[in-house]
Amino acid sequence: MDNEIDVPEYFICPISLQIMKDPVTAITGITYDRESIEQWLLKNKNTTCPVTKMPLPSDSDLTPNHTLRRLIQAWCTQNSQLGIDRIPTPKPPLNKVQVLKLLRDLKDPALKIKSLRQLEILAAENERNKKCLIDSGVPKAMIMFILDCYYKKGIQEGVEEALSLLQFVKVSSEEVKVLMSENSFDSVLDSLTWLLGCEFSENSATVKSHVVLVIKNLIQRGDSSVIQRLKFEFFEKIVAVLRNGVLTQRGISGALKVLLSACSYGRNRIMMVECGAVFEIIEIEMGTPEKIINELTMSILFHLCSCASGRAQLLCHKGSMAVLTERMLKVSAAVDDRVIIILSLISKFSATNSVLQEMLKIGTVAKLCLVLQSDHAKYIKEKAMEIIKNHSEVWRNSPCFPERSSFYGKFA
Repeated sequence: MDNEIDVPEYFICPISLQIMKDPVTAITGITYDRESIEQWLLKNKNTTCPVTKMPLPSDSDLTPNHTLRRLIQAWCTQNSQLGIDRIPTPKPPLNKVQVLKLLRDLKDPALKIKSLRQLEILAAENERNKKCLIDSGVPKAMIMFILDCYYKKGIQEGVEEALSLLQFVKVSSEEVKVLMSENSFDSVLDSLTWLLGCEFSENSATVKSHVVLVIKNLIQRGDSSVIQRLKFEFFEKIVAVLRNGVLTQRGISGALKVLLSACSYGRNRIMMVECGAVFEIIEIEMGTPEKIINELTMSILFHLCSCASGRAQLLCHKGSMAVLTERMLKVSAAVDDRVIIILSLISKFSATNSVLQEMLKIGTVAKLCLVLQSDHAKYIKEKAMEIIKNHSEVWRNSPCFPERSSFYGKFA
């Protein structure tokens, strides 16, 4: 926009600082552009008016300011020769009647795909539409659609669209409670687990990532009994999609978050190890992933190494100790915390001579010495010191191992 054009101040949205396209007035008396205030309330979860700081609930009325909109449109028309585009008249807000009609059309094979795609377009438009779709029961309708496919043991046309739509309109905690009260939650998880093992002709990585993200959302919104009842096949399929490399980055992150959520129960840890989770997580780490993936993988390994089978599987991977050593003092304090505790568990319960010699050879011991000189928390330094003390007799003749008296004196 030309800097010389003098735009009337009351045409400008207080949030976006742009000319308003669909001005609406909040109950606090302040006018905003609809998209900006809805994003403020619905997406960012704010509960106050940005200007007055007065309470402004997310479900409060936003009254269209038709007079101001017409003034803005007239001003834009008058200044069109200066490069000002005319503001189109906003479409009427989506309502529940329209959504329910689209959901009814899902039962008609000729209209099913068209209706699903229309619902997805509406969900992608703005936060107001998302809220309307959620309030109209779209998330549960998509879950029931997927469940129907599972019962019929066949991938119906529209499954990919339903999964994609669930990325925009997620199943709420209230709906998860309803599914649990109806004793259908386990069946829903079974249906999603089944989809992870299905073949999709196109966009397989995207589709399976969407399945994983729906699972993550359901598990995070369910109670502890959900995690306690997870089955071996569930972990088998999650680990398999990680192993086969058929997930997007968001899908990998989602799968790791699912595994991390399940780690709180011993039976789950045992099943995850039996499925080869430790080995696959090390493989992911060897691909030098981003920081958030590092933190997730190390947190999972920390839990899985609390059991003997987990430690054994970790040590069976030829690159495990090198990966742990490489990550130390390189990613974040959270990663250092987990790595050192994993090394502490190995040091206490699995420290064979070959393991100790490998730690010396690849620089694990040298890194532990550096931890003692870092600004890490006291308990982390104590863990590192404990590892070094426990095996000092094996490592004492190494060039990288400091003089015993000065070393212990300094960090005692």
